[in-house]
Amino acid sequence: MLAKCANPGCSNHFLYMSEGKVFRYETRCETNGAPDFGNLKRPARRIEFFWLCSNCAANMTLIYQEGSGVAIQRLDRNPWAAAV
Repeated sequence: MLAKCANPGCSNHFLYMSEGKVFRYETRCETNGAPDFGNLKRPARRIEFFWLCSNCAANMTLIYQEGSGVAIQRLDRNPWAAAV
């Protein structure tokens, strides 16, 4: 369940779906040795949800990095600057 903003430096609590931005990530979990259907051992898939409050979502986004998980990334305020 979403409880607070995914930004560790923010203490805003999740109250309404209309405030901020919700992110959905599908992650893989290693099996604990139990065989899946057909006796194949495959990583289990897990869906996780993260939320950024309106203030944080205006300047940041969340990205998923394989091996380390979800991280905050600042938004580029001038996306056309790199094209010049």
